[in-house]
Amino acid sequence: MSNVIVGLSGGVDSAVAALLLKQQGHTVSAVFMKNWDEDDEQDYCPAEEDLADARAIAEKLEIELRTVSFSAEYWSRVFAHFLSECEAGRTPSPDIICNREIKFRAFLDYAVDLGADFIATGHYARIERVPSVRLLKGLDSRKDQTYFLHTLSLEQLQKSLFPLGELAKTEVRKLAEAEGFSNYAKKDSTGICFIGERRFSEFLARYLKKKPGDICTLDNQVIGRHEGLMFYTIGQRQGLGIGGRSDSSGEPWYVVSKDMENNVLNVAQGVNHPALFSTGLRASQLYWISGAEVVSPLECTARIRHQQPVQACTLVTHPGLTCTVNFETPQRAVTPGQSIVFYQGDECLGGAIIEEAVTDR
Repeated sequence: MSNVIVGLSGGVDSAVAALLLKQQGHTVSAVFMKNWDEDDEQDYCPAEEDLADARAIAEKLEIELRTVSFSAEYWSRVFAHFLSECEAGRTPSPDIICNREIKFRAFLDYAVDLGADFIATGHYARIERVPSVRLLKGLDSRKDQTYFLHTLSLEQLQKSLFPLGELAKTEVRKLAEAEGFSNYAKKDSTGICFIGERRFSEFLARYLKKKPGDICTLDNQVIGRHEGLMFYTIGQRQGLGIGGRSDSSGEPWYVVSKDMENNVLNVAQGVNHPALFSTGLRASQLYWISGAEVVSPLECTARIRHQQPVQACTLVTHPGLTCTVNFETPQRAVTPGQSIVFYQGDECLGGAIIEEAVTDR
């Protein structure tokens, strides 16, 4: 059996991952990563509570737990890019970069230096190793996390284990409860990777200067003010402050685009307004897990956000790691800065960064 170091976060998923590995006979130890130095606003970033939960699990399983900080790496490799993208009016996916640069690079390097054969996490995904390494969707379609893992390399995947890939979340919680884990019912984290569930606009305003501007309808009628385009994302409904207008249909307003040159937030009414839908998109930084470029055009499926059902599409590659994607069915709220991730069957092929939506309307 192998020497495995588990990234133990304090949540139920990594706890059960450690449990399963120990039951399989591996030599298991754990690492708790705390990579955000600021300890104020504990309501939004309960790192001490998570560490206490991780310690309780390690004690229950009788495994060694180390604590380590990759805060410098997190700031330089993840958070600085996150701020730059937000300032440019885009909506980045920091968890994707965090996985590539922190959990499966900094942590992996640290674990290998300690003599680990593998690292393990509580991600819902599968790795096939024969005849070659492939990243596959987790069997629980509601929890599949390959969207966040699509930038990993073959070398990173070769050294990684995902013990929960064959399980449903309900099964994981039952295993944790049966084992007597105190965190078996702990809610899933939904905040920014390692930063926690803070109030996003308040948190971001600590690092980027607000730049207020007009909120306009698609016919250029000014109907409100925004605090800065960085605080909004395509398809957003909450926080616009323009509800209840007597001269409107009464339907909710949604962000449909950002005019960066004029600092204008464009909105339209109705969850299914045509301006929210696109027949395709352009993307850059195209990445294939296999390292080999695919034959273009490629008929495949893709998702433009986590937990979205995969969508049939045609991918055409272009020079400079760019591509265009045409969807079989128009997609709602295609968002620059987010990732599009490609699949064939259960295999995750890779992905790219969305640059702009395209429509043939």
